[in-house]
Amino acid sequence: MEALECLKTRRSVRKFTEQPVTKEEIEQVVAAAAYAPSWKNTQIARYIVVTDKEKKQRLADDCMMDFAFNQKTTASAPALVVLTMITGRSGYERDGSFSTSQGTHWQSFDAGVAAQTFCLAAHALNLGTVIMGIFDEEKVAQVVQIPEGQKVAALIAVGHPAEEPMCPKRKDVETLVSFE
Repeated sequence: MEALECLKTRRSVRKFTEQPVTKEEIEQVVAAAAYAPSWKNTQIARYIVVTDKEKKQRLADDCMMDFAFNQKTTASAPALVVLTMITGRSGYERDGSFSTSQGTHWQSFDAGVAAQTFCLAAHALNLGTVIMGIFDEEKVAQVVQIPEGQKVAALIAVGHPAEEPMCPKRKDVETLVSFE
């Protein structure tokens, strides 16, 4: 799949077939996502893959802040990726000071770039994904072991799409860009 086609055809998928996502498929997606750019090449993104049905159900029931879309998606997805980010690296100098006035913003930025790269790689391999941001991080950490020095950035449901969602209307280029 060509890059522009991949960008234009990737959609947030919330309905999946029951076909499992293989370890090899996830490894292939993560290997591609490792090429996402990051602050001074810090590569802070990490991926915890949850396929256990009981654990996914606990995440759905206890961690989604009663947001029904995320509860249903989490429980039904063949795999749920807990995207974590190593804290204290992006935007920092080696002495611990910030390199920029943006402070800790860069770790979230880098995690977002990694999440989108992960989703595009998954789409190129005919997998569907949706990035979910409504969750209780502390409760997620009670269900999934988050390594020390990392924090949850996002949850990404992954599976073989059961539907092909329509493309929402996009803003006109004239609205999005200005030239000086």
